[in-house]
Amino acid sequence: MTGRIHSFQSLGTLDGPGVRFVAFFQGCPLRCGCCHNPDTWDPNGGTEYSAPEILQKALRCRAYFGKEGGVTLSGGEPLMQKEFAAEIFRLCKEENIHTCLDTSGCFAPESCAALLQNTDRVLLDIKYTQDALYRLHAGCEMENPLRFLSYLNAQSIPVTLRQVIIPTLNDTEENILALLCIAKTHPCVDKIELLPFKKICQTKYDSMGIPFPFAHLPTPDKEKMDALRALLGSYGG
Repeated sequence: MTGRIHSFQSLGTLDGPGVRFVAFFQGCPLRCGCCHNPDTWDPNGGTEYSAPEILQKALRCRAYFGKEGGVTLSGGEPLMQKEFAAEIFRLCKEENIHTCLDTSGCFAPESCAALLQNTDRVLLDIKYTQDALYRLHAGCEMENPLRFLSYLNAQSIPVTLRQVIIPTLNDTEENILALLCIAKTHPCVDKIELLPFKKICQTKYDSMGIPFPFAHLPTPDKEKMDALRALLGSYGG
């Protein structure tokens, strides 16, 4: 079995617990206004690899994983190649490597059962806490990730919720309290990460000849991020 990969990161520290080998999958069905990687959208892009080839790359980094590290599948959207992702995680578990899935949760969770069976943690993007914003700025219904989260909760898979904080759209106390409500009603969630919106991806959009939808929006300052994170309590980790 082969799949298409955009790129790899050998010693990632921002994509799950500990130090991790990260494979960024090619292809994404969403069109988020804040997307940093428009070059991952095309499912026919990237480079083709087999699951054993990716495992071998990960094993070269194993000495740096420590007790918490492991392999993370990110994107793009890994669920677009869920069978391929499932095979990678199956091989990882044979080597007792911790597995982490970074996803938008936009696919039916039941179709991802084989993958989730070997997933130790999920980084789930909850992009907004209002359905109208989800539809307008991501291209799917809010119900999709919430359904995915409910499935993860039923399977007792640990979850980190993630949200990019975008001024004028979700940088409010009301939004963070709604995010906290989602966490508290799903015991599988043990952490929330708030990530500041950035515009360093502008050059990618320019090189691809496509507009960056959120180019006109400001980036949040440190004081705003600190204030919002202070609302997270124990979920802030």
